[in-house]
Amino acid sequence: MNEFDVPEGIDVLRVFCAPDGRHGNALGVVRDGRRYPDNESRQALARKLGFSETAFVDDPERGTVDIRTAGLRLPFAGHPLVGAAWLLDLEILELPVGDVFARQDGEFTWITVRPEWAQPRALERYASVAEVEALTGPPPGEGWLYVWAWEDEAAGRVRARAFPRRDDGVEEDEATGAAAMLLSVELGRALNITQGRGSQILTAPAPDGTVEVGGRVVLAAKG
Repeated sequence: MNEFDVPEGIDVLRVFCAPDGRHGNALGVVRDGRRYPDNESRQALARKLGFSETAFVDDPERGTVDIRTAGLRLPFAGHPLVGAAWLLDLEILELPVGDVFARQDGEFTWITVRPEWAQPRALERYASVAEVEALTGPPPGEGWLYVWAWEDEAAGRVRARAFPRRDDGVEEDEATGAAAMLLSVELGRALNITQGRGSQILTAPAPDGTVEVGGRVVLAAKG
């Protein structure tokens, strides 16, 4: 299946789009999670859709969201929460790890999250943007890898690509809020990240240890 061929009751968003509305990471959102009541049915749908993540909305008023990859449940993920906050137009989303605060600022949707919620990822700096863009697939190795290079260090502009390196059919993740957040924490500054084919992710660390992650969201398909 693709983002323009989805079952009824599922919206497909593109999260962290470029300024012209292109690119972004595809996200399936099941508006009524009760239609998929158990672990098996949710994982089967996530595999069928084939996106890096699918979000099940278990309570649209409280913002209770369950996030799945094709192979497992995630306690936290960046682009599904930005997408869900935009779609549901809520200020708080409820996750097993804690409450995620959201806000709208013009064309951008922002979430406030804690770095410790994210799964560990290897952050590997490359010497140049050209080296990042020259990769034709995941570099050898195991585990989640985020490769990046400064595009303009003074301005906080980064070029990045993300490789889950897991056996679920997702070779490269187009736009990854959690990895962007971890890089922002490691560097200790706000970032403007271009990832994948041209997706845009913004980050802003706060003094209390939280990080804001923001981007544009568009509706790609409605089942």
